[in-house]
Amino acid sequence: MKLFVFSFVCAFLHVTRQNPTQRWSMKPHVLLVGVDGTLGQLSLSCLERPQEEGDISWRKNGEEEAQRGNTYLIELRELLGGGNYTCHGEDGSLLNHTEVLIQDNATNEGIILVKPKDGDYLHCAAQNHNGEFRCSWRWHSQRVGKVAFIKAWRFSHDSDVECSVDGGGQRWTCSSGQSDFGCSVDADGLGILCVDQRRCPSAEERRMIHFTVYVRTKDFLVESYSKYFYLSQIVKPDKVTIRKVNATLIEWSYPSSWSSPYSYFPLTFQIAQLTGRRKTCAHLSRPKAFKTSTVHSTCRLEVKRRVKAVCIRAKDVLCDSQWSDWSLLSLRSNKKNKLNCQN
Repeated sequence: MKLFVFSFVCAFLHVTRQNPTQRWSMKPHVLLVGVDGTLGQLSLSCLERPQEEGDISWRKNGEEEAQRGNTYLIELRELLGGGNYTCHGEDGSLLNHTEVLIQDNATNEGIILVKPKDGDYLHCAAQNHNGEFRCSWRWHSQRVGKVAFIKAWRFSHDSDVECSVDGGGQRWTCSSGQSDFGCSVDADGLGILCVDQRRCPSAEERRMIHFTVYVRTKDFLVESYSKYFYLSQIVKPDKVTIRKVNATLIEWSYPSSWSSPYSYFPLTFQIAQLTGRRKTCAHLSRPKAFKTSTVHSTCRLEVKRRVKAVCIRAKDVLCDSQWSDWSLLSLRSNKKNKLNCQN
């Protein structure tokens, strides 16, 4: 794979030394060019064995260009120069094509994705320790784009990662000496679901996951966003299910998506008993807005008779990770379901 990419770039493209600063054959016939804002040039070659110079014409995004011959020179000014470049024979037949994408290496500020005030461009979370995680983002309202490339691997100094995509451009595979990942882009383009196919839930994580997504706009601009983490750092259990046993007793169950056996992957539970007019869990996100109790080894609790509702959330006992979202049970409900808190 690496030899193919190297030979492809060298045979198809020649780049001046001053600019672009980086170049990468992202996929066959797709070239990512890193620029730093200075004036530069990029030279494309149509054929390894050219015909008569006048026999070859060029088009950019379907529009005829004045340049003729086997070589086409692209002027790189700031973030301009990206596009679909095609070369054609004297009869108009397509001889070769390259899509040139531009990445600004002069800034670390993203303009394609939106960074929340209290977070990062990418939000990654896992429901359990089984190796599956999801990363999501939010597009800028004026620059909605799509995924151009994905990299996912366990960090190691002695191996390189190789990634490929299926014909539909939605399913990716990334392999290295230490990991194999399969990823799929959400249909709405707002996230990616990945699975570490070598993950053993009961084994210690010795290497961090490195996740990078390259996104692009219709104007051929590309930005890359990265996240580094252990699964244990991003695990967030799903909501628990609560039921009323009788007037003063409630019980709840581990989320069905949580890793098992539960004795090996224990959860701790935070409980808020609501009295008065409050009947939702919405206010519980504010610090010191409520009193809670925490339990570790049981899934049953006696509640006070004046309590109108109960909120419960879960967290991994062994990891400093996120709490689940709150689950609400109104004690006016008489619905009964058999729940299991055993292994």
